Amino acid sequence: MRSWTESLRFAFQPVVNLTTSGVAGLEILARPETGDILAEARRHPELDARLAVSALRAATRRETLLPLYINVFAGTLADLGGLRPLHDAVRETGRLPWEVTVDIGPPYTHVPHRALLDAVAGLRGQGFRICADGVGDGDLPLRLLADLAPDLVKLDASLLARPAAVRAMRALCDELGGLLCVEGVETEGQCAAALAAGAQLAQGELFAPPARLPAADVYVPPRSSGFVAAPRSGPSVREFVRPAALLPASASAGQVRALLTGSPDVSGVLLVDRTGVPVRSVHRSRFLLSMSARYGHALYADRPAAKLGDPPRTVGVDATAWEVLDVVAVGDRGRASDDVAVVDAYGRCVGVVHLADLLRALAETRVEEAAGLNPLTRLPGSDVITEEVDRRIAGNRVFALSWLDIDHFKKVNDGAGFAAGDELIRTVGRALHQAATGVTRVGHIGGDDFLVLADPEALEPLASRLLDAPWAAAGHPVTLSLATVLCVPGSVADHRQAAACLTPLKKAAKALDGASWVLGRAGLPGHEIRRGGEGTPQRAECAVVEPGRG
Repeated sequence: MRSWTESLRFAFQPVVNLTTSGVAGLEILARPETGDILAEARRHPELDARLAVSALRAATRRETLLPLYINVFAGTLADLGGLRPLHDAVRETGRLPWEVTVDIGPPYTHVPHRALLDAVAGLRGQGFRICADGVGDGDLPLRLLADLAPDLVKLDASLLARPAAVRAMRALCDELGGLLCVEGVETEGQCAAALAAGAQLAQGELFAPPARLPAADVYVPPRSSGFVAAPRSGPSVREFVRPAALLPASASAGQVRALLTGSPDVSGVLLVDRTGVPVRSVHRSRFLLSMSARYGHALYADRPAAKLGDPPRTVGVDATAWEVLDVVAVGDRGRASDDVAVVDAYGRCVGVVHLADLLRALAETRVEEAAGLNPLTRLPGSDVITEEVDRRIAGNRVFALSWLDIDHFKKVNDGAGFAAGDELIRTVGRALHQAATGVTRVGHIGGDDFLVLADPEALEPLASRLLDAPWAAAGHPVTLSLATVLCVPGSVADHRQAAACLTPLKKAAKALDGASWVLGRAGLPGHEIRRGGEGTPQRAECAVVEPGRG
């Protein structure tokens, strides 16, 4: 009888970066010819660990340079306390731990959470990256997901039918510092839905089916002209990371030349020390030009490649695209096309970014932001605020959502003229923008209505600056009304519920004479009058609607 190692084969399926349309890595899938070895591995942690090592060795035999995603059951990590055999195998095969993502899969039920978290901490200490798989279609509790703080979260494509859930998971990933991937994508419609909901990565039959040979090319549908990405204040560099071609710092010029000539898509090579920290950057064109010069091969082939390299340009994994451009701008203009290495908290290389990817995305972001600005005040519309509300809800943060408007604005327009009314709106918008400090966000819904999203401690100074100032339109005095709902974790499920709580508070503020401000708390009856009354608590029910309704 043949052993399981003789009857087992592995297939490779690309994980695709939806921003760059490139392959971000390869998931290695076990394909037994007979039996159900995965069911056995679920029951026997030692077998599951051996499968992980076999998957790594299968990828090594294919000589792929791409980062790898290796599947392991959550119970295996908890029972074994880590994956020491995988770490040893990574070193033996010449790969680096930070080129490997441990794809943790369900079931999570009955898995000791403390033991799992300790094992994940150990894997991180060794340099491995962490992925939470089967989210949305498995049994992974949200609390455990937040405690795991994975570098990647994989959602099942069935959740694309509930885009609000996908957007909420993207917001949670942003808070945790991870990326969002949708797996099982089979149609262009699902791909478009994943993009619209904010997913940065995807995998599935649409891009490339699992195959015995690693795929270098994948199909990614072009973005439709009507596509508008989720609003972003500044794209994270995580969205643009491409796999890096890494060699030891001691590599010879001949070794670098062999890698570059054998991999035409590689734009450069990073030479790293034993811990994975980049020490030199070798640019493809400059290097090959030196090697192809007269006597170049004879002079350099056996010498350290570092002699033909430059100091690496690096940015942290939490940097924004704008910060990458700052790094490029202050350097040698002759190196403008060099890749920028992305490093983790330990300085280890996790990938590279290409300048062309950043410039393209930043240009798209500028166009999208401009399209969403109110033409009168140049403030963003409600979409930017509601996205940030959902992000703060997903992050279990306390926040205050406020609605500001001009009292009796129709009378202002009728009495002073629309030009005076427009100028008043512009002036209020400028004052609101100037009063917004720190993480406070402001938006112009339309007409004389504005939204403010702030931390509770920022409310009083902002309200004083706006409500206590004298306002006038063509000599006619006017006042402002402010309604605020304070939301604590668990009080609202999404921005729709928060907005519903604002409706009765706005009516209460408008019912007061002069400049007014009322403050309510989501889920609780009554409100407090901060301006425009005696300060006596009044009753104003918070109307909460079910998610997806109203």
